[in-house]
Amino acid sequence: MSSVDSNQEHLSQSDPSPSPNSSSSFELIDMDVSSLYEPVSSHWFYCKVIDSKEIWIPFNSDDSQQLEEAHGSGKECNERVVPTDGGRYDVHLGERMRYAVYWDEPPSEVRRCTWFYKGDKDNKYVPYSESFSQVLEETYMLAVTLDEWKKKLESPNREIIVLHNPKLMVHYQPVAGSDEWGSTSTEQGRPRSVKRGVENIPVDIHCGEPLQIDHLVFVVHGIGPACDLRFRSIVQCVNDFRNVSLNLLRTHFKKAQENQQIGRVEFLPVNWHSPLHSTGVDVDLQRITLPSINRLRHFTNDTILDVFFYNSPTYCQTIVDTVASEMNRIYTLFLQRNPDFKGGVSIAGHSLGSLILFDILTNQKDSFGDIDSEKGSLGTIEDQGDVPTLEEDLKKLQLSEFSPVFEKEKVDKAALALCTEKDLQEMGIPLGPRKKILNHFRTRKNSMGVNRPATSASEVNSPKENGDYLDVGIGQVSVKYPRLNYKPEIFFAFGSPIGMFLTVRGLRRIDPNYKFPTCKGFFNIYHPFDPVAYRIEPMVAPEIEFEPMLIPHHKGRKRMHLELREGFTRMSMDLKNNLLGSLRMAWKSFTRAPYPALQASETAEETEAEPESSSEKSSVNTEETPVEVKEDLPINVGMLNGGQRIDYVLQEKPIESFNEYLFALQSHLCYWESEDTVLLVLKEIYQTQGIFLDQPLQ
Repeated sequence: MSSVDSNQEHLSQSDPSPSPNSSSSFELIDMDVSSLYEPVSSHWFYCKVIDSKEIWIPFNSDDSQQLEEAHGSGKECNERVVPTDGGRYDVHLGERMRYAVYWDEPPSEVRRCTWFYKGDKDNKYVPYSESFSQVLEETYMLAVTLDEWKKKLESPNREIIVLHNPKLMVHYQPVAGSDEWGSTSTEQGRPRSVKRGVENIPVDIHCGEPLQIDHLVFVVHGIGPACDLRFRSIVQCVNDFRNVSLNLLRTHFKKAQENQQIGRVEFLPVNWHSPLHSTGVDVDLQRITLPSINRLRHFTNDTILDVFFYNSPTYCQTIVDTVASEMNRIYTLFLQRNPDFKGGVSIAGHSLGSLILFDILTNQKDSFGDIDSEKGSLGTIEDQGDVPTLEEDLKKLQLSEFSPVFEKEKVDKAALALCTEKDLQEMGIPLGPRKKILNHFRTRKNSMGVNRPATSASEVNSPKENGDYLDVGIGQVSVKYPRLNYKPEIFFAFGSPIGMFLTVRGLRRIDPNYKFPTCKGFFNIYHPFDPVAYRIEPMVAPEIEFEPMLIPHHKGRKRMHLELREGFTRMSMDLKNNLLGSLRMAWKSFTRAPYPALQASETAEETEAEPESSSEKSSVNTEETPVEVKEDLPINVGMLNGGQRIDYVLQEKPIESFNEYLFALQSHLCYWESEDTVLLVLKEIYQTQGIFLDQPLQ
């Protein structure tokens, strides 16, 4: 009992509430409570296991209210399924479990919480079980009604809870073992605070998300299972991206929200890493992996090798099939759960994920009509439109007599496009007609813009030119690219190596007239220190040297250090020009001829100085050309983004400008929590709906 008394004395000293041992304190309590009991307000929580540690997270206020209403709806409440978190999770009330809807994730325990105690190692409060919370509430009600305190309860885990008064309730965790007298203490260890009601604990409870969904964005990750420096999954990173977007909608689209013109943009992750590495390739790699530097080799096998997998015909097919089928599956499920959705769809890719989406988009066919009117259809989409048949093409080439040959071999137009000269020779087609047919299909593919996958090693090694342009598909792995069940409106690439891969594949230049068959917009967004990112615009307009578009800071203006840097650059340029002008005038006065020949001498010197000054001016203009071109002169960057600029660069933070090498890796993983990136995405999406920012950013 001595340990109990000391613990109670310690709590009395540390807590500012009146001591339970003084008679005056009971009088104060009697005056405050007045023997009135008010039922406790409940809030719903779910449990997440992070680093083998359970963390209880509250549902937002709207979701908790829906769960509470479903809980009190009657006997059938246990059969209810309540959608939460914007429809991304379902809570099965009977099981008290929370399940992810669109992706694979272990289910989470759900609890209706009323009583809490402070955790062991941190200051976060942990809810008691629902059954024991009910026992605590009944004991508390009796204590308040009868004004009888110092109630002791023992939890199912043999933990002791003591209710001293409404403001002082403590929890004792028993310590295994007995004292030197052989008796086991019932109240040992450091006492923990007990709180009644969620309003008495320090926890952030957010308001709910808008019910209206204006746009859907699929987000595809890059190499490896981790997407940031905290080794979080694509689901967690997209959650951050979505939360940033909700905050920016409240601050930068406030008028549109108040007028109920907009709701929110839904971002859903697409995971292809897990299906790829579940094919058994990891077991094969483990057999040939050296035992030294085990962690580094495991990291390499799990992340960097994804790049090589994508360049392998077998695993590239697995990757593109997984990405396309996942997006189609999620899109169909989303429409089933949101039948009133009338918004558009966009796609975003980070790192290698952007290259996967680029290849899929370049191999889409815009010949199946308007899919928007058939959103719920899962059937096969047949080609439509005025596409000439094989017979018409042969008639145009004056080779109609060979139509029976192709009909006999069951060769249609698509199959003929894949035939080589050897294949046509085996069919019995003479040399002249063979050359005509091959040249016709080759020219037709090139005129369509880009995107024929290489069908043989010789085509990869010897890419065929079409004037100054090459097929975008040159060097692509020969795989069958699946069709998407929708037309993406905008394609966002974050930290993308698309430009590098196209160059390595043998592409020298992108045809300015080329655009994605089914996607109108393309934004290449990158951090200036991102080691993986490459530009796209120089491949469209290589003859012009110009800077990318600078993404405005989400609070307006440029960052201070960038403005200072530009100011110093302009000042140094002005000083240089003034100094050169002063030296030139001094030299002219020093070499001035005698007075009678002054006029002729000055004329000669001026003619000599003109090319010199013009060369200096041209050098100055050359240095300032990117800024002048970007601000004053229109730049033809092609039709990939509908004639608008493609490359957009973020502003580096002041601390990042001190050492760009130190922040290189972080720069490649910074997009998930970047307000500037998210605001650009929201701005471009809502501009297609005629909705703009409250105040344009400069």
